[in-house]
Amino acid sequence: MRRRPFLDQRRPSFKRRWQQRPWWVRLALSLLLALACVLLLAVLLGSPDPGASPSTTTASSGSGATSSPLLRQRSYLEGITDGLNMTDEMLSARSFSRQLMDQIHLAKTYVVAAKEANNLQFAAELSAQIRRAQSILAHAAAHGGTVMEQEAEKAIRDMSVLLFQAQQLRYDSGITIMKLKGQIQSLEEKSKAEAEKSTKYGQIAAEELPKGLYCLGVRLTMEWFKSPELQRKFSDRSPAVQSNLRDNRLYHFCVFSDNILAVSVVVNSTAINSKHPEKIVFHLVTDELNYAPMRAWFAMNDYRGVTVEIQKVEDFTWLNASYVPVLKQLQNAATQKFYFSGSGSRGTPVKFRNPKYLSMLNHLRFYIPEIYPELQKVVFLDDDIVVQKDLSELFTINLNGNVMGAVETCMETFHRFHKYLNHSHPLIRAHFDPDACGWAFGMNVLDLIEWRNKNVTGIYHYWQERNADHTLWKLGSLPPGLLAFYGLVEALDPKWHVLGLGYTTVDPATIKEGAVLHYNGNMKPWLKIGMEKYKGFWDSYVDYSHPLIQQCFMR
Repeated sequence: MRRRPFLDQRRPSFKRRWQQRPWWVRLALSLLLALACVLLLAVLLGSPDPGASPSTTTASSGSGATSSPLLRQRSYLEGITDGLNMTDEMLSARSFSRQLMDQIHLAKTYVVAAKEANNLQFAAELSAQIRRAQSILAHAAAHGGTVMEQEAEKAIRDMSVLLFQAQQLRYDSGITIMKLKGQIQSLEEKSKAEAEKSTKYGQIAAEELPKGLYCLGVRLTMEWFKSPELQRKFSDRSPAVQSNLRDNRLYHFCVFSDNILAVSVVVNSTAINSKHPEKIVFHLVTDELNYAPMRAWFAMNDYRGVTVEIQKVEDFTWLNASYVPVLKQLQNAATQKFYFSGSGSRGTPVKFRNPKYLSMLNHLRFYIPEIYPELQKVVFLDDDIVVQKDLSELFTINLNGNVMGAVETCMETFHRFHKYLNHSHPLIRAHFDPDACGWAFGMNVLDLIEWRNKNVTGIYHYWQERNADHTLWKLGSLPPGLLAFYGLVEALDPKWHVLGLGYTTVDPATIKEGAVLHYNGNMKPWLKIGMEKYKGFWDSYVDYSHPLIQQCFMR
């Protein structure tokens, strides 16, 4: 049988096929290829250099050239230099960094919602993706460069899938808000607990005697007992000085305190800012422990001719349990338990166990007419104040038949009667307006003639006896003061007495205009917890050059 000849079915080569084409086709194709090469070369030479500055790029692109949005975005990303500012990158709506940050914030919210729904697997996936995105941003920030497009696109896409799943799981905005409200409530409870701790520790710190004050008291006591000369300054007083103590033509101030340094600031600031310091008489009362050092200090220091009288509360023998309700109540077992019990959840709050509430120096203000029977008008000052103006004008203020002149504190409801007194008690509810304005102890003008005529001390005793079970008010001297002087207070200009420097922020203009600055609150200026921005007003009246001050206070 004759075999059929083999047919060559191989594809002709490119060279063979090119040669088989007519000459004019080959010429046309060659010209087109050459033109394409020229155009490609022109495009490559006209594209902006990634390392070139914006001005160079603009110049080489031609005045009429415009680029597409995609080219603009790629030019922005590729034109970032090594000195990239990540803050600017985050603020740019076109940057991958901004997209990653927005996704991270939203994903964190969904993590909270997923955990609340007990979908821990999904929460873990979200958390892992959050860490991945954060790692990309951190790497870019650490190296001063931009987020790379290839890694950012994948991270954004993967996160978008998870966020879409979160929406499918009904983690919508309404549910998320409800979950976040629960978180906020929990944080508020924690914040409240921390605030209570802060108040407690602040109260404890306020009650502590600073080392410097203790040192000063000890050294002054030693100076007093080893120096007969200091003792003679108080025992051998001239008749003129003795007469000043009873002369109603002079300006009489009284301070009851066991803080020697604080009292010295009160006296010093009053004397320095007085037009006639020689007319000022200070009546100081302290306790047995501080009696000797207080006398030593004022015997060693002269305050522009101010007359100073120092007494101790233990010498007032008429202040006894048969006359003073507070002292009588302290002998009662139930009262002692109320004051001193701090154990258990039902114990008395720490702020009510402050020793000052039990000190007779704190309640002595209600017996001023009996302590100074020959005086007609005095100005009572707390020991935590600084005087900035001349106070002689206080003695000419017309009280219009009232017993006391005081600055009211009723600018807000927080300082009205219902804040200090138990208005659910029928006795309080029947006699006092819950919205009546409160007023401040600390700088008070007292007409002792009207005081005696209206028997204010007797009214004070009446309400103290009714409060033996502590149902009318808790502790302190202000609540019984509000009751005893109710309807007998003349409102003074607020500039006379600026409050709040020991617990809040006070308007600087108000401080500048104030005559008396009061550090009421726990943050006293002589304590480390005192507010630094207000300590300067107090420090300026402390003589830190005094040898004993230098020995006891390290500045």
